[in-house]
Amino acid sequence: MRRRRSGSDAGDAGEVNLTPMLDVVFIMLIFFIVTTSFIKESGIEIQRPESSAASPQPEAQVMVAITPEGAVWVDGQPIDLHRVGDEVAGLVSNDGSVVIQADRDSTTGLLIEVMDRIREAGVAQVAVAASRSRS
Repeated sequence: MRRRRSGSDAGDAGEVNLTPMLDVVFIMLIFFIVTTSFIKESGIEIQRPESSAASPQPEAQVMVAITPEGAVWVDGQPIDLHRVGDEVAGLVSNDGSVVIQADRDSTTGLLIEVMDRIREAGVAQVAVAASRSRS
């Protein structure tokens, strides 16, 4: 005797179960989100000066950039030199740090003035970024 398949059984045999594939995709998504490192950039291209004594700095909370033309940028936004201290102080927490990325062609006087304004605003941890020389 031949058995007839019911219509509902024939439809179930042709379907592909996508649940295991979706589980793998979500696990991979979570893995990539957790392992991604988010690098905070200053927002403009800076040619850092080289130094043989440069040491890695722990993660900075705020990045300040100084261009060769003398423009000051805070977290990717141009800002007036006179407002740098107040702007940075508003972005930094009590134990946060600031890294200043001054272009090698920018003036030292402008770098010192920016550092002074940031320290006068109450930020204690200020560092200057440099590339490690290859010697």
